[in-house]
Amino acid sequence: MQQDASSPDHRRQAPAAARNRDPILSVLREVLPLSGHVLEVASGTGEHALHFAAAFPDLVWQPSDPDPDARASIAAWREDAALPNLQAPLALDAAGEWPALRAQAVLCINMVHISPWSATEGLMAGAAAALESGYPLVLYGPYRREGHPLEPSNAAFDESLKRRDPRWGLRSVESVRACALDCGLAFDRLVEMPANNLVLVFRKR
Repeated sequence: MQQDASSPDHRRQAPAAARNRDPILSVLREVLPLSGHVLEVASGTGEHALHFAAAFPDLVWQPSDPDPDARASIAAWREDAALPNLQAPLALDAAGEWPALRAQAVLCINMVHISPWSATEGLMAGAAAALESGYPLVLYGPYRREGHPLEPSNAAFDESLKRRDPRWGLRSVESVRACALDCGLAFDRLVEMPANNLVLVFRKR
């Protein structure tokens, strides 16, 4: 995810967040519970957390990120908005040890392809531990799919990711589904999104 330089008050902006937040929101309105806690993993700039917390006043929104600069941006957006349901950001590395958390939903946007596979494995295990039965894990981003030729833009993006870090790259929907199932998360639905992205929804069994 590309980011503009941070402003003096630490609020960062990601151009993609402004483009994709409303399409993602439309899916979240269909799959999130009416109340409870939402854990957002790899919240990045914090713009999504701000937008979604404002849209779901009955949900407590818990952003997180392993990067201190990202957490500073999240905190700055949170302070500026003063939303009562937006929590201070947690230091959480999907591939590392998770704190004891309980949530009624877990959301992860644009992390799976910009991280080692161990982060996806950690995300699945951590979400399965945090979620109660029947509640969703929602992923957004670009993916490969068996039987679907990779779009030229996604193929170029995949190559650029691998040049930056050979452990990165677009994952297949099938491998992500298998990893989720191993952790007790059943596949619920796939939603086609703009710009060759997908939303994948899993539910705790």
